[in-house]
Amino acid sequence: MHLPSPPRPADAPPVSSVAEALALAQRQAEALFAQVLSAGLIRPGVLESELSAEIHALARENFGVRRHWHRRVVRSGPHTLLTYQARPPDRRLKADEVVYLDFGPVFNAWEADFGRTYVLGDDPRKHQLVRDITAAFARGKQRYLDHSELTAGELYDFVCEQARAAGWQFGAPTAGHLIGHFPHDKPAREPGRFSIRHGNPQRLREPDERGATRHWILEIHFIDRARGYGGFCEELLTVGGV
Repeated sequence: MHLPSPPRPADAPPVSSVAEALALAQRQAEALFAQVLSAGLIRPGVLESELSAEIHALARENFGVRRHWHRRVVRSGPHTLLTYQARPPDRRLKADEVVYLDFGPVFNAWEADFGRTYVLGDDPRKHQLVRDITAAFARGKQRYLDHSELTAGELYDFVCEQARAAGWQFGAPTAGHLIGHFPHDKPAREPGRFSIRHGNPQRLREPDERGATRHWILEIHFIDRARGYGGFCEELLTVGGV
């Protein structure tokens, strides 16, 4: 299905700051995911690998995306319990299950890191999961906005408590990371410094070595291990309101 094309990267308006560039990349990622949904690509019977390839083709045709800065992730059914690092066997999507997407398209040389969860079917608890991870993200972002000295470890513990309060488990040892131009060149002696994880004393608002603002992604991954599914969402923490 061909949909109207947004401006290609060469036609994108100039940006005056890193924050503005990241926000623009995220808006393009949101538009891409909206097209994925409206085109009906998330459907029973398609392989996770096929869905990933179809989304990549749509991003290339309609958004000019040539590369993704991280491996494209499509998780369905029991695979939604798994984090980014896992490499499960390919599987076909089924009716009445949860699907999540985690993509890192590069728009006009700027990274987006965007994740969303979708439900095939009418299971009320699965739809509640989507509402709960969305609410937890908003609360996590508000926590960041309200507390100027907030550390990565404190934010991780906060979103884990949001999972417990809603009747889920938090499904990952981290809840986010830096984003921007080459933000993933981590010092070998401090591999966890720039991730949102338990015990990390890194202040989220601390500027980098050049005095520039650091920008972070917040990731929410709630799971129900007994029922065999989970949900995931992620986007910018440090840009925009809630």
